[in-house]
Amino acid sequence: MTTTTMTPTAAGWIRFWLITLAIMVYAMILIGGATRLTDSGLSITEWAPIKGTLPPIGEAAWLVAFEKYAQTAEYQQQNYQMSMSEFQYIYWWEWGHRLFGRLIGVVAIAGFVIFLVRRWLTRTWIIRCGVLIALGGLQGVIGWWMVASGIGDTERVDVAPYRLMTHFGLALFIIALIAWFWSDLRDQEKFTVDRPVRIGAYVLLGLIFLQMLTGALVAGLDAGRTYTDWPLMAGELVPQSYWQREMGARSLFEGRAATQFNHRLLAYVLWGAAIGFAIWQRRSMIGTLAISLAVLVSLQAIWGILTLLSVAPIGMALVHQGLGVIVLLFATRLAWRLSR
Repeated sequence: MTTTTMTPTAAGWIRFWLITLAIMVYAMILIGGATRLTDSGLSITEWAPIKGTLPPIGEAAWLVAFEKYAQTAEYQQQNYQMSMSEFQYIYWWEWGHRLFGRLIGVVAIAGFVIFLVRRWLTRTWIIRCGVLIALGGLQGVIGWWMVASGIGDTERVDVAPYRLMTHFGLALFIIALIAWFWSDLRDQEKFTVDRPVRIGAYVLLGLIFLQMLTGALVAGLDAGRTYTDWPLMAGELVPQSYWQREMGARSLFEGRAATQFNHRLLAYVLWGAAIGFAIWQRRSMIGTLAISLAVLVSLQAIWGILTLLSVAPIGMALVHQGLGVIVLLFATRLAWRLSR
């Protein structure tokens, strides 16, 4: 357990464990997106990691859950005519989201314990696995911190956008970290490239991550359904309401016009950077990877425009989110291949 080398058998099982976690986290991101798009996130008003594993059983239990939801601003201002069946629909989405998160935790901890018992982990991998599990626990805490912003506020009918961005951003960091760790266990050579090329790959990875964070702000404010023309916004290059004096700097994070404009602008920057990097490296040893990343970024950009023009229906919005994660993972893989 404290050796400095890992056997092929151990490496194989740990790779399997990591890819299983990555698939589960990817599914969790999509489930979380569907939970947000169906406005289900505030249907469960308590954080009960153990007791909350079971859903309400019986009519009386459902009435109690419904009465707790009825105390939220979302219900009182937006869903006051909701029936029990409509409440159960959104409840099941949020309950499934939380249950799947618990399942990921079980798989992560169980695998770690098994590897420790079999003495398969080196010192480095004990730390790495521990970090992944700690980040998973932190994600659960941040998830409740996010939900609490929509329950404790008497005016807010949604969760705070910056908390949603934090929750989503940590999920992206976790899945990217899993992909990096998984790559470390593969018997594959890295490319030897000049420092500017390596920096370019890292910059692309950072831009993709930042772009997805701005997308989370757009999603948290339903800004994608506010301005649905392109390439202009309400017929203007820069919308007049971009900067709202009463909000000040918060306009950049809580203004629908500003968040969508920033998301669009950064998308153009990322799109141009990916294509430029591909052209720069098209004849190099990483040419295929650079061109592939540019193609993925282009597909994501085009799909984002189509989703916007279609007023962000749930199906298209989820594909946009899912494809974004794939782009992030591909960029992570490219950065790993160029790392020292």
